[in-house]
Amino acid sequence: MKIALVSPYDFAYPGGVAIHVTSLEHHFTRMGHEVRVIAPASKAISNFGDRFILIGKPRPIPTSGSIARLTISPWLSSRVQAVLDRENFDVVHLHEPLQPMLCTTVLRLSHAANIGTFHACYRRPKYSLGKPLDGYNFGRPFITMILKRRARKLDGKIAVSEPAMEFANKYFPGDYNIIPNGVDVEHFSPEVAPIDKFCDGKVNILFTGRLEKRKGLNYLIEAYRRVKQEIPNCRLIVVGPGTRLRGKYEKKVSRNDLKDVVFTGYVSYDELPRYYKTADIFCAPATGWESFGIVLLEAMAVGTPVIASNIEGYSRLVTHGVNGLLVPPEDEEMLAQALVSLIKDESLRQQMGARGRLKAQEYGWEDIAQRVLDYYIQVLNQLTREKQSLEFETVSPGLSGR
Repeated sequence: MKIALVSPYDFAYPGGVAIHVTSLEHHFTRMGHEVRVIAPASKAISNFGDRFILIGKPRPIPTSGSIARLTISPWLSSRVQAVLDRENFDVVHLHEPLQPMLCTTVLRLSHAANIGTFHACYRRPKYSLGKPLDGYNFGRPFITMILKRRARKLDGKIAVSEPAMEFANKYFPGDYNIIPNGVDVEHFSPEVAPIDKFCDGKVNILFTGRLEKRKGLNYLIEAYRRVKQEIPNCRLIVVGPGTRLRGKYEKKVSRNDLKDVVFTGYVSYDELPRYYKTADIFCAPATGWESFGIVLLEAMAVGTPVIASNIEGYSRLVTHGVNGLLVPPEDEEMLAQALVSLIKDESLRQQMGARGRLKAQEYGWEDIAQRVLDYYIQVLNQLTREKQSLEFETVSPGLSGR
């Protein structure tokens, strides 16, 4: 089978969609399929060889309390058409299929089986290009109309979680197949080596993610301030890219004279498992807008117990008191209490870590990729039946009514 995996986001920048697409490409290729990744990129992508097709130059666009690095050029049609004509894909799988401009252009021009995966989940208006957006409603009715027209070209729809499905279905009603994100349980393994310089007897609390308000680091720093007063022998390690808010967070740490707070900045995907292994507790204090908890699965796969906000995208992975603890979002007092309870109970940390490892194994990429491939086959078979039915009705009009 010849498959195109299309991402609207800068493929050179770390993110959940890029990891998702990379994992699918890896497993589909291992299964013997011919795969191409189509995406914009701000720098050369060397690890895919000719399996990566660069289309578009990404630009940072504020959206949903985050920054989306998209190509917004309207002049992509000729390049996209040339690629589609040359490659002749059986399946075009678009991730966030209605994000402008690359995905919407590919969807408009593609005559393959078009399948879209919806990753996002928003709870309140988001902003892009300076204009208020309510979900996919770009603030202008005619754009909403165009997107709904594009959505009708999708032959199959996947959502990574029920919250993502509910959000997408609000704008584009239809049947959705829920296939979650996966985790590389071989890469995120309990057998990886921890980072020596942090193995000094202090209890390590880890945060990973982009330094954006919605990730809730501000609340974790405040909770850590309370924890540090009660348990001095602990450390907060902050892993993730971000420049604007990093300075603000570092000033807050300095202003409160907080000790043992380490900002590492961006950490490569290869090094990330070692940080999870180094951590005694992984903390994900996001305030909302999370359709799925990839970082939770990564921590669980390594065997690290988690404390997470009790939001939809997280609560479906974490069972409170079993493989982690859930706390109300934006509540630094409850977050501090949860941290203290786990810091003081090493046995409970070990039990939760072991249960989390079992939970993560349910989301191994090998199984997830097979589920996606099975869905491709289901959609292709359905399209074949519809084509045969149409041909029969065309050749023998009136027979179907006998």
